[in-house]
Amino acid sequence: MSSHQRPLWIWLATERDTRLIVGCFLGPRDTLGADGLWHSLEYPDLDVVCMTDRLAAYKSVVFGKLHRFGGTQYVERFNATLRARLAHLVRRSLAFSRRQSHLETVVWFFIHQDNASFP
Repeated sequence: MSSHQRPLWIWLATERDTRLIVGCFLGPRDTLGADGLWHSLEYPDLDVVCMTDRLAAYKSVVFGKLHRFGGTQYVERFNATLRARLAHLVRRSLAFSRRQSHLETVVWFFIHQDNASFP
């Protein structure tokens, strides 16, 4: 399988009160991806409640009673917005990135613009 056929997931972390995107990682949907998302946070807080889907990979970075399931509606809505507004994420698009670093730049630029639109 060539590198452009390798599945790539966009991992997002939001701040629940402000709904700002505070972390992002593009990578596989496994413990490596969960770890990448954790390290993308500017100040990882070890005693904050984390709301996730039921993916087992989160257990490698979020422990015990701080890990709760559900409450991911805003992140799912933002994922839909990304797919709708970024041609790089549309299948068979002419606007594609040959390098993962270019795609990461486009996604981060969109996130910064979206975060700036909040009051």
